[in-house]
Amino acid sequence: FINKSTRGKHGPGKRQIRDTILELFSPLHEDLWATLPPGWQEALCDLSAPQIANLLLDNNFTERCYPSVWPLSLLAFRTSAHILAFSRRPQDQGAQDAGSLRPEEFHKNNSQSSLLGHIFRKHVKPKKQHEIRKLGALVKTLCDKTCCKTVVDVGSGQGHLTRFLSFGLGLSVTGIEADAALVSMARKFDEQLLSTLKKQIERKVTRSATVPSPNHVIGWVNPRASWEEFIKQLEMGACERFILTGLHACGDLSATLLRHFASCPHVLVLVPPCPTHSSRSEFGYPMSSWVRGLPGHQLSYKAREGACHAIEDYVERLRTESGVLKTHCYRAVLETVIRACRPDLRRAGIQTIKKAHLLPFSEYARLGLPRVGLPSDLPLDHSRLDAMLQQKGRVVVYFSLVLLLAPVVETLVLLDRMLFLQERGLQSQLVPLFDPAFSPRNLVLVAVRPGHSGVAQSPTA
Repeated sequence: FINKSTRGKHGPGKRQIRDTILELFSPLHEDLWATLPPGWQEALCDLSAPQIANLLLDNNFTERCYPSVWPLSLLAFRTSAHILAFSRRPQDQGAQDAGSLRPEEFHKNNSQSSLLGHIFRKHVKPKKQHEIRKLGALVKTLCDKTCCKTVVDVGSGQGHLTRFLSFGLGLSVTGIEADAALVSMARKFDEQLLSTLKKQIERKVTRSATVPSPNHVIGWVNPRASWEEFIKQLEMGACERFILTGLHACGDLSATLLRHFASCPHVLVLVPPCPTHSSRSEFGYPMSSWVRGLPGHQLSYKAREGACHAIEDYVERLRTESGVLKTHCYRAVLETVIRACRPDLRRAGIQTIKKAHLLPFSEYARLGLPRVGLPSDLPLDHSRLDAMLQQKGRVVVYFSLVLLLAPVVETLVLLDRMLFLQERGLQSQLVPLFDPAFSPRNLVLVAVRPGHSGVAQSPTA
């Protein structure tokens, strides 16, 4: 349900959700609410935002109090959606953490993980601190179990995970990144970290030790290229075996890594977080012969894009009745104004208007219209626009019904990838590794080459 150009690399953000709501308000979709069964409309139309979160989206909420009798079909739809989806809650997540916006490691300081050393927190946002610590620990466990100390980090960016694996965990790491500017920045950060370590050793804060520096390579993982071409870019020994990982394998990259793992004998273990979106439907889904043989297995691009949504973040917005909910609808109503003047202009980018939810719509429109090349004093049909703004509750409900299906589609795509590996005699296991409220794309696929079967039984760190 999301436009391709607006997908965030870490999962859906405000702009993604906004564009979904633009679809609900577009002239072609004005009657979407009417497509719901009448009983559903009656049960859902007057729900508050917190009620939507508690009664519809949060499967772990146990104290449900319904304002009216819900149709059995609606209850079955909600229950089926929750049951058919993989659990996204990490095994080591306690009850206190499950109800918190941030993992326990950030309870003392919102921006600094208490479980990650200072030298690895520099230049790293809290979300990525959480991710590199958890994924790094898992990779280290897998390295120990396979007696393999070599790791390849695909899409390594500025090298935050690469540095932690290398300097923090003592592994031999090669990072491959297509953007030369990011590789240059990664090398700069390596030098800064080495300088800090040297000073700590001089002050006897840290004991002297031989620390393997990571190798940063500029290269593109071509989804159409062979695994031999991929290996050639890594500048490694011809027969060197390694563990393959990548923190943000977006687009076709995730599917490409699975294909290289299945073909390349040098890769012992594949352990990337596994986003479900792929820019080419024939490449990323379906991957397995079994799913390809099922009638009606097709998933539209919008359905797969919708699977990138995370319920946890939106549940919190609903419970806090975030002003963002109002802003989404402001932007959606403004879209109708824009299209009335410029039918050719669809979902034009409008940068964030500060504290938009505190403004009247007329002021929001005055600030937003010039950003798409329209006059700020464009005449507005206020009675029509006010009537549309009154539909905010229904738009949020409908979007929540869409969002309820996102984990189901995600589960289908991930099962297809596991079947793809199984058809090639390769073991795999899905691990909910990150805190889903903090890091929406939190499922990690651990795939193991035959001869290392013990790894797949208990890969969590």
